[in-house]
Amino acid sequence: MNEVSIVAVQSAAELRRFIRLPSRLFAADPNFVPPLEMERRDALTPSRNPYFEHAEVQLFLAVRDGRDVGRISAQIDRLVADPAIGHFGLIVAEDDPQIFAALFHAAELWLRQRGRTRIQGPFNLSINEETGLLIKGFDTAPMIFMSHDPPYAGARVEQQGYAKAKDVIAYLYNAHNDLPPAARRLIDRHKSAELRVRSIDMKNYYAEFDSVIDMFNDAWSGNWGFVPFTAAELKHMAKGLKPLIDPALTAIVELRGQPIGFGITLPNLNEAIRDFKGSLLPFNWIKLLWRIKRGTRSGRVPLMGIRRSFSGGLVGGMVPFLIIGHMRKGALPRGLHDVELSWILEDNLPMRRIIEALGADPYKTYRVYEKVLP
Repeated sequence: MNEVSIVAVQSAAELRRFIRLPSRLFAADPNFVPPLEMERRDALTPSRNPYFEHAEVQLFLAVRDGRDVGRISAQIDRLVADPAIGHFGLIVAEDDPQIFAALFHAAELWLRQRGRTRIQGPFNLSINEETGLLIKGFDTAPMIFMSHDPPYAGARVEQQGYAKAKDVIAYLYNAHNDLPPAARRLIDRHKSAELRVRSIDMKNYYAEFDSVIDMFNDAWSGNWGFVPFTAAELKHMAKGLKPLIDPALTAIVELRGQPIGFGITLPNLNEAIRDFKGSLLPFNWIKLLWRIKRGTRSGRVPLMGIRRSFSGGLVGGMVPFLIIGHMRKGALPRGLHDVELSWILEDNLPMRRIIEALGADPYKTYRVYEKVLP
């Protein structure tokens, strides 16, 4: 078999090849959704993505006989608490151990040359974006901002000496399922007038989003691998998500006027762009606007949290159900049926119990791998 050569992506043409590779390799997979090339280009361009303000990234292509057969990223995020850790991500390759070996050798060498002694991933590009490699749930398409991988990828990664670091779980919730009776009784008996649930005020959208991310950073600060959103990332994300935000699908819980918990449901963009082949041109952008306005049948809750000081006790027990119940009321009239709650750390047992009490199904599992670099 001919050798695999590695190309470090430098030019715009190489970046275009990097972005388009998954759509070619996985064209026959009925559950693969080609990402929008414009969005991927912005995400991987340092001048357009504030992630690069605190991270260094190198993209690699694997080439055999003049044909692109794989890709990977290596990245160093200076906000990661442990300076020994580097990341890999965006792993896509044909089912060939030689290709995987060449790609990981390139990524690991790049990280070792920069003083990293451990590697974790995949992160596309950070833990706050697409996290983990799909190891369960190949029979359904991914939701918005979630990845999709072929069944062989996990074994190929493990052949390179990688072991499980952490699994994260995606639950599928049928919005027609009401809150469990025990949660209803808890709310009916103990919810005081000082505890209020409302939707995001779109007239003050950016201030509201600031408050949401402040709660997110506080709620998630003790979680495995946590990296806070920076002010620049917050501004960038708020601007990008605004066209997708439906206030009826959001919830902010206030105690005596102070926000202590939140949830945001997004329409499943992947459902809307599935037939676009990665392009908004010439008229797919019109279809997209119409489909988002019409509403999607599925959605995802990518942002949800409770301030750590309220995460226990009576109030902490009510807040998640208040959030989900409020968003559920907005979802049903819009025809939103299937809602993914993701991602949830495998050892976050309190949240898993709450979600499973709703009757949600743990239908996808993503794995983060790690390895000590020699």
